[in-house]
Formats: sequence, C-alpha cells, structure tokens
Amino acid sequence: MKDMKKKSVAILVALLMVFLAACGSSQNSGKNASNTPQPAPVNTDANGNQNAADDDELLPEEGAKLVVWESKEEKPFIEAIGKKFEELYGVPVTVEEVPGGDQGGRLATDGPAGLAADILTMPHDHIGPAATAGLILPNDYFEEETRATMVESAIIASTYNGILYGYPKSVETYALFYNKELISEPPATWEEVIEFAKSYNDPANNKFAIMFENGNFYFGYPFVASYGGYVFGNDGSDGSDLGVNTEGAVKGFEVFQSLKEILPLNTGDITWDVKTQLFTDGKLAMNIDGPWAVSTFRDQVDFGIAPLPAMEDGVPSISFSGVKSYYVNSYSKYPNAARLFAYFASSLENQLINYEMTGIIPAHKEAGEDERIKNDPIVSGFFEQFTYSHPMPSIPEMQNVWEPMAAAMTTIWNDGADVRQTLDTTANTIKQRISSSN
Repeated sequence: MKDMKKKSVAILVALLMVFLAACGSSQNSGKNASNTPQPAPVNTDANGNQNAADDDELLPEEGAKLVVWESKEEKPFIEAIGKKFEELYGVPVTVEEVPGGDQGGRLATDGPAGLAADILTMPHDHIGPAATAGLILPNDYFEEETRATMVESAIIASTYNGILYGYPKSVETYALFYNKELISEPPATWEEVIEFAKSYNDPANNKFAIMFENGNFYFGYPFVASYGGYVFGNDGSDGSDLGVNTEGAVKGFEVFQSLKEILPLNTGDITWDVKTQLFTDGKLAMNIDGPWAVSTFRDQVDFGIAPLPAMEDGVPSISFSGVKSYYVNSYSKYPNAARLFAYFASSLENQLINYEMTGIIPAHKEAGEDERIKNDPIVSGFFEQFTYSHPMPSIPEMQNVWEPMAAAMTTIWNDGADVRQTLDTTANTIKQRISSSN
C-alpha cells in the first residue's frame, strides 16, 4: 500500500528539448545533442502500427538498452511490454524492482553516478525535488500527444513549474470499502455513518462501523479541503501560501474531531494492518483505503467501493489523489530510447493491458470509455471519488507538511485539543521548516 501517494493547468514548453541540447555537457548524455530527434524511414507508433515516417521521427540510439525501475506489483506488466518494445524497436529492456516511494531518493544519488534506471515510475509528488535538481527530462517530444490523450488531473500532477515531465500511466485515490454482508448500501454522508455506528459498534469485541488512518495526513486531507481549506495556494504550486489553518480547515477538523465518538481508539491503535485484519475478519463494516488494498480483500470479503461519505450539508469529501507516471532519467545514456519507451508504455493499449494485469486505474482519457473499465464496479467506484480529488502538491515544500500535520491530527483526536489553536501552531511550524530548508 504504502506508496502514498491527487487540479490546475500547465504551460506548454515545446522548445525546451532544444534548449537543453544546446546547453548540455557532452559528459551528460541525457542533456547533449543526442536528445535531438533523428529522421527515421518508418514510424512505429506506441501500438505497434507502422506508418510513413515523419522527418523528425524519434529513433533509439544505436546499441541502446534500457533499465526500468518498477514496483513489485507492476513488474510483470513492465516485463511483458518490455519484450514487446524490444520486438518493435530492437532495444532490450531490463526491469529492476524498486518501490515507487524509494525511486526519487535513489535517483538523487544513483542518477549522477550513472547507476540509476533510464526510466522511473515514481509517484507525482516526488517530481518537484527531482525536477529542481535536474534529474529528470521534460516530456517534450511527445508533449502534444500526451496532453491531448491523458486526463487533465494527470497532466497537472505530472507537471512542475509549468513544464510537463511525466508520461502518465495511472491515477489513484482512496475511497470507501464496504462489506456488503454487513451494510447493504454505503452511507452517503458522515451523519449516516454515525447513525449506523450507534447500532453496530461494539468496541469490546473489536466491532467498528468505520476506520481510516486518522493519524496520517494523506487520509486527513478531506477535513482540510472539503470546506475550502488547502495545503498550498494556486492549486498546490505556491509554497508561500499555506492554507492548513484557514476557516475551512478549522471547520473540517472540528468534524474530524467529532468522529472519535464512533471510533474510540487513539491514532496509534489504528494502523493499516489493524483495520485490514478487522475488515478481512468481518468485524469492520467500512474501511477507507486505496486500490492497492483490492487484491488483499478480493477473495476474502464481499465488498463494494463507493465515494467517501460527504460532509455536512452534502459537501463532497475531497481526497488526495496521486498520479503515477513514467519519467526519463536526465543522466540516461539513451534518452531517445527512454522517451520512446515511456510513451509506448503509457499508450491506451498498454494502459488497458496494465489494468487487466494489475488492476490500475488508467490515466488515458479513452480508457474511461472502455467497456472493461465502465463495467468494473471497483475501478468505477474509485474513479468516481477521483472526480472529487486534488493532486497532492509536488513542490519541494510539501515535504515539510506531512509530519507536522500528522502530529496535529494526533493531538486533535487523542487529546481533544482546541482545533484552531492546534492548526495555527502547526501552520507556524510548517512555515518555519520551509524557511529553514530554503
């Protein structure tokens, strides 16, 4: 699960590749003249169709071979399409298993040393530090096609400082798992959850109506955003504008605090392992979790997926969403081949294959119209919540938010602390951390 992993518009930067090629060093093959597209006699598109070549068709470098970092869950998919890519382009692909949450850190050290993979598959909230450090190349050659074919939120999330870096492959957010044997229809609001809990809860026997990781800000974001609060302004891109203690955030966390009435456990007692076991055992009626948990429950619980319970007055609960994309290592010896692979792997056809193999929610616009997706109640349930989500900010300042907000949630929940005072103090802590890190 634990890759944690969230709308604005991006500015087209179609000529950036040329700039990088002109300014790069010959010692950094990811930024030298080899980035410039070369003419090709035949154009093979991402679905393997051959057409008349364009003059600026991108070709793999001679002798190119690629390494891709991918998580354990999606490694079989990458290995399968890697073989297909080699058949089409003559470029062998090796897949190394690296968790998505670890890839950004490893790229920072292994990239300049020439030890990192050519293509990474890290979550979008890691691109800020990577882009700032010059560790990833812009998605420039295929930018127009990517913008035209991927859902807007995926484009936003794969963009940093107006530059598109990612080749989106999947989107994800958390939603409401409900045990159909315990509750026939999922509650539409938190008020309905509370009413259900009054007759269902039995803490002495570990029976609870609902659980979520209430000490984890990833899952606490709905209580900030649903009433108009925010983390950073300008759709998450302005690190100088912090909104975790606005009136909307205060109102939301007052709702959060009131829920201890139906979940009388401290934050440290509600872990992913604990609630997963209770849901599997049929003692937990509703569980807020993400698509990464589907495989755990699929053969053990008769469950459905629904949007998160709405706040008071039917206000939708706005979750954090994440977007996973392919990124090209700027230190790659084969940047052309790497670009081609990232584009190929993120094609409509291959996203649907990935869905069939691993259950991902595709980022491609047309995938949402595919009958396999439309008729999948699990994927469609997550996708409905995705429409009520915000991409997690990808700016470096976000790294200063997680720990203080988790501490605030713990204090508000466990100790019944004053919400406004706690959030004001937390906001000051975050600002100080941002200032000291600049």
